[in-house]
Amino acid sequence: MQPQRELKKIVEALSKEKGISKEIVVEALVEGIKTAAQKKLGNKAKVDVRFDEETGEINVYHFKEVVDKVVDPTNQISLEEAQKIDPSVKIGDMIGELVKIEDLGRIAAQVVKQVFSQKIRLAEKHQIYEEYKHKLGETITGYVHKFNRGDVILNLGRAEALLPESEQIPGEKYHRGERVKALVIEVYRTKEPQIVVSRSHPAFVKKLFEKEVPEIQEGIIKIMAIAREPGSRTKIAVLSKDPNLDPVGACVGVRGSRISAVLQELKGEKIDVVQYDPDPAKFVYNALSPAECTKVIVDEATKTLEVIVPDDQLSLAIGRKGENVKLASKLVGWRIDILSETQYARRQEPEFAELLKVTGLSDEVAGRLYEVDIKSLKTLVETPPEKIAEITKLPLEEAQQILTKAKSYLEGKSS
Repeated sequence: MQPQRELKKIVEALSKEKGISKEIVVEALVEGIKTAAQKKLGNKAKVDVRFDEETGEINVYHFKEVVDKVVDPTNQISLEEAQKIDPSVKIGDMIGELVKIEDLGRIAAQVVKQVFSQKIRLAEKHQIYEEYKHKLGETITGYVHKFNRGDVILNLGRAEALLPESEQIPGEKYHRGERVKALVIEVYRTKEPQIVVSRSHPAFVKKLFEKEVPEIQEGIIKIMAIAREPGSRTKIAVLSKDPNLDPVGACVGVRGSRISAVLQELKGEKIDVVQYDPDPAKFVYNALSPAECTKVIVDEATKTLEVIVPDDQLSLAIGRKGENVKLASKLVGWRIDILSETQYARRQEPEFAELLKVTGLSDEVAGRLYEVDIKSLKTLVETPPEKIAEITKLPLEEAQQILTKAKSYLEGKSS
């Protein structure tokens, strides 16, 4: 136990170090001493602990009832003994005996330390929660402190944040002491860890743009939608309230000055900034950038956009592993089917449309048949399955199934 004259300094030092009020430190200390005193004197003992803010002294009182004959020494004191403390007491009064902290013993000191530490830790957690709950959805910066099975623990100063592996940008590597910026996505009151952050969340990109583009902060430009494939590509749709201000140009900046800071933070992730339009047919033209579109057919019932692109733009519109069209679909909020001009022209021919419908072939596979003059179901059923498999690059079993479907359809049609 510390000498009482040092308690005031300890309280002040702890308050400053932990960033919590002196009142909370005193409360924790008092509760710890009270718990220790009750362990020493008995759980049924009436104990009161008082802290003198002026002197920094702590006094422990064991309160007992003044009785004529003592039956319960823990909670009772004889009138004769009580009057030695206060001559004015009488039977039925409660009187407090001063207990020296030193008399509580070493075990009591350990109890004080344990209870005190628990209370201070809870107070710290509460303080962290109160501070960071207002930062939910905001970006914070920390330093890589340690690693735990793929997760990264960031040091924020008085607190730590968890950057789970699932919230990291794929392919990013982190090094101890490295400065890392991330988005706060969870703040817990007592659960460990209290703060959870993300670098893969679409809103992280939004916050980066808000910081770099004053017009977004001022509300002149609004981010309407974001679709993201972390580590690969992000599409962001923007709208300007000022008809004379180009929102895309403002976000990119002169010679890419504004977007470059975002790209640097995302370590090379590609970003397409496009103009938002409330009309999905017009919006999709922008959303599929950098590909160009020829025509858009809207199906309101199924919320599907059939987009026709020049033949040489098909692979660009679809993107690597379908990434471009997938992100565009998320951005617009509609399903997008992409056809080349050649594919679209073929679909207008009744026989080819029937071929697709009956066999269940994809446009691409059916197109391979079309290119070798197998343009109708009649021609298809006259072709050996081995030849169908070779042309379509499908397994022989699938080729035979296609022929079976086609034959059944034709037989049913002729009967």
